[in-house]
Amino acid sequence: MSKPVKEMLMRDYSSILEGVEDALIVSVRGIDANETNDLRMDLAKQNVKVTVIRNSLARKAFEDTSLSGLDEFLAGPSAIAFGGESVVDVARALVEWAKKIDQLELKGAILDGQVFSGEAGVVELSKYPTRDEAIAKAVTLVLSPAQKLVGAAKGPGSALASIVKAIEEKLEKGETIAKAG
Repeated sequence: MSKPVKEMLMRDYSSILEGVEDALIVSVRGIDANETNDLRMDLAKQNVKVTVIRNSLARKAFEDTSLSGLDEFLAGPSAIAFGGESVVDVARALVEWAKKIDQLELKGAILDGQVFSGEAGVVELSKYPTRDEAIAKAVTLVLSPAQKLVGAAKGPGSALASIVKAIEEKLEKGETIAKAG
């Protein structure tokens, strides 16, 4: 490959991956064209992009970026997957696709500088909560003591209200109220 072509590819990689901090590396070797198209179209619906990359050029493009931890997975035919709400969503989608397509190899991923190696690592990553799920969980944890406090405060009050209501009904019927002893 000529030097100008390599430089052009490097510029392409840099522009495609601009702002991408987390990604996943897969191998699509042995997957037929129809399955590849189905995979790409399904992932595109989830705003996930899959780009086949040249390993040596990708290593150079990853230098001094948060994606540099992916270098160890750049062997053999490789593609980078990124996008969606987070790399967790990308991992979830690709784990599902790996169940359908045996040849889809999950090589590894990176999330906030943490590297997830091989299929086991990507499956582990797919079980992480997304940002929105983590925020919802945190809000629930913060609010649950307050909900318990409100319930505890209302409990005795509602019991007292039911006693007063029973006394009122007895008095309206003209019944006498027995002394609590």
